[in-house]
Amino acid sequence: MSTDIVIPHNQWTPRPHQMKLWRYLHEGGTRALAIWHRRAGKDEVALHHAAVCAVRRVGNYWHCLPEFEQARRSIWTAVNPHTGRRRIDEAFPHEFRDNTNDSTMFIRFRNGSTWACIGSDRYDATMGASPAGIVYSEWALSNPSAWAYHRPMLQENGGWACFISTPRGRNHAFDMYKHAQRSPEWFAELLTAHDTAALSSYELNEALTEYRTLYGEDAGQAMFDQELMCSFNAAILGAMYAFEMAAVRAEGRVLECEAIEGQPVHRAWDIGVTDDTAIYWWQVQGGQVVILDCYNASGQGLEHFVEKVEQRRNQYGWVDGTDYVPHDAKVKEWGSGRTRVETMTQLGLHPMLVALASMQDGINAARRTLPLTIWHPRCEPALAAMEQYRREWDDELKAFRLTPLHDWTSHFADAFRYLAQAWRTAPRRDVVVPIQRGWTIPPPDDMPRKRGLVL
Repeated sequence: MSTDIVIPHNQWTPRPHQMKLWRYLHEGGTRALAIWHRRAGKDEVALHHAAVCAVRRVGNYWHCLPEFEQARRSIWTAVNPHTGRRRIDEAFPHEFRDNTNDSTMFIRFRNGSTWACIGSDRYDATMGASPAGIVYSEWALSNPSAWAYHRPMLQENGGWACFISTPRGRNHAFDMYKHAQRSPEWFAELLTAHDTAALSSYELNEALTEYRTLYGEDAGQAMFDQELMCSFNAAILGAMYAFEMAAVRAEGRVLECEAIEGQPVHRAWDIGVTDDTAIYWWQVQGGQVVILDCYNASGQGLEHFVEKVEQRRNQYGWVDGTDYVPHDAKVKEWGSGRTRVETMTQLGLHPMLVALASMQDGINAARRTLPLTIWHPRCEPALAAMEQYRREWDDELKAFRLTPLHDWTSHFADAFRYLAQAWRTAPRRDVVVPIQRGWTIPPPDDMPRKRGLVL
């Protein structure tokens, strides 16, 4: 099949409110952010644009969801209720395909182009790839580190990126929207259900009634404002730290800040094996906790994170502090026979176990600590995670569970819990002394005390 084949447009025509975005992308635009209400057809436009691009230019194209597993039900198996056909079959007709892999959600076209679903929770699994175009669906719920990781790839090969979403508070999607509005290099558009007329007044009233019945008056109105009115000010339902993180932003506590020279900069870790590892660099300054930096990655050994620690030590001149790690870091790993604490010590780190505490105790400690924090702007990925860290929703009980939802936000949130349990007793010394066996970090004085683990 030659590369000049054009996918028949008589199979799909953009709706009036979709035309502005479609024209921008169709005419070669490379950076677009569309904040559209639910059921406005965001993924529909993005899929058909990827199909056209796959014919115009041989390359790899991705549709990125917040989590890889979400892509199957949201995109891969999703059916257009108006036509009864799968959306990917409408966008990518079978006659243009060479093969389709259902298990990996991957399509290879006859001209050599490929299209695949990926997840922002596994963004670093795309190492070495060379995408020509990426769609970030539900961007407000995605890991913002995915864009930081993919951007150099697209920039190198002149690729495009299209971000589509409904709002989720004033997080990274809000900041990107403000930036896109100011930048001549970007397309930015916000469309509410009133703007598109995609839903009738009757349907909107029905939706509002349904939300209020399901979530209650206030929460239901917030959900309606968020999903259909595209309000960045609507509360994120189930958010663990909604008020505390809103105060961080409102009080201007995201600002350029520096470590006190000669004082230790500590680190708090959430250590993953098959999951992400997240780290905070922080320092106690008076009665405040200054969060200086953050980092997370998945599928990497401890050596990788030691390298990141050394980079920051050399770049900023920070005095090495203590590495606060969860109690399960004392468990021996298969293969090496050593604990993670022993491995960290061998690699030149200074690990100390945070005392064993319940999830709820840790969350309470985090809530008490957040009003005392100052965040450097380079911690934006962690700020976004803390803002979106939320409880699981129980469809049967029609209520939020006490347990948090495990997604990309969990790793930074867990690392912050360990920070919150450790900072009050963090050693304040000018010279970092070697860690001693038997040290343990108790919970703050106003927390219920539990038996601590020692090294």
